[in-house]
Amino acid sequence: MKTTRYFDFRRSRPDRAVIKDEWITAIIEKPFHREIQQDGRFRLWGRVDEAEGRYLRVILLGDEETVHNAFFDRNYRG
Repeated sequence: MKTTRYFDFRRSRPDRAVIKDEWITAIIEKPFHREIQQDGRFRLWGRVDEAEGRYLRVILLGDEETVHNAFFDRNYRG
């Protein structure tokens, strides 16, 4: 999985350290919802049953494979 330095730095936060690579990969492969941002990045959401059914948002760069950010989205309801 390709990542940005920003992602690597942010992942060290305790609330994001619990996010597993396999969850991110699964959402990239089959997102529940997908949007294109104005800056050309992609927002992907997926539900993670192993995380109490919370929704994980993954932000990809324009190449659609480099992970720039990943976090549990408290406001997304599916």
